Amino acid sequence: MPIASQSTTGENDEGEMYLLDKPLNWTSFDVIHRLRQSLEVEKAGHAGTLDPRATGLLIVCTGKQTKRIDQFANLEKEYTGTFQLGIRTPSFDMETQVTGRADYSAVRREDLASVVLSFVGRQLQIPPMYSAVKHLGRPLYKYARKGRTIDRKAKEIDVREFSVLSFVPPEVGFLVVCSKGTYVRSLVSEIGDRLGCGAALTSLRRTRIGTSLHSRRHLWDYGCKRGHVRRGSPCPSATSERSCHASSGKDRT
Repeated sequence: MPIASQSTTGENDEGEMYLLDKPLNWTSFDVIHRLRQSLEVEKAGHAGTLDPRATGLLIVCTGKQTKRIDQFANLEKEYTGTFQLGIRTPSFDMETQVTGRADYSAVRREDLASVVLSFVGRQLQIPPMYSAVKHLGRPLYKYARKGRTIDRKAKEIDVREFSVLSFVPPEVGFLVVCSKGTYVRSLVSEIGDRLGCGAALTSLRRTRIGTSLHSRRHLWDYGCKRGHVRRGSPCPSATSERSCHASSGKDRT
């Protein structure tokens, strides 16, 4: 798992900010747990959850640097990903089984691009049932797994850019830049509803946080050795990123 580090002092107890590339099927808590074990630190937190089925940049702060979490969490995020037309799932992605199928053959690229573009701007979004948002102290996904639907309050989000990168029916490639708290899979589900055929997110990668933290310039290799992090050479491009992954394996899904 690639990592970059920024420290305000040379003192370990002052904490550090780590920029990690979260692997597929890891929860954000899995990342925190592994880092705590690797660095032997007690205080650590992340600045912006990534779903288990998403990959890409995740900021983790340790020690006194956890005071900066809100600062990082409020930065805009950029994602690239894919979604599939003609299917529907309860979680709006592939974490749950497909529960509906519809014909998508009438969807043209210009129609798709127009619908996608209509989601740019400030808007209200209701968090999906399959999310970590709390209700009476329990995450919504626990209710969803038991077939329950809870009334949720809509929150304002800001989609600053949303574009179609590729269209090979039924798969759509896209790029989206959005504010904190935006559920991209919910946007995808709504796009499918407007097109009349349904859609579900099939992959998602966070590629940028704010204006300067992105995967091509700020990822470093690290080894999970007790008591320290071994930093290597920066990854100059996405093509060389593979060589920067540590073979640490996966804790759990």
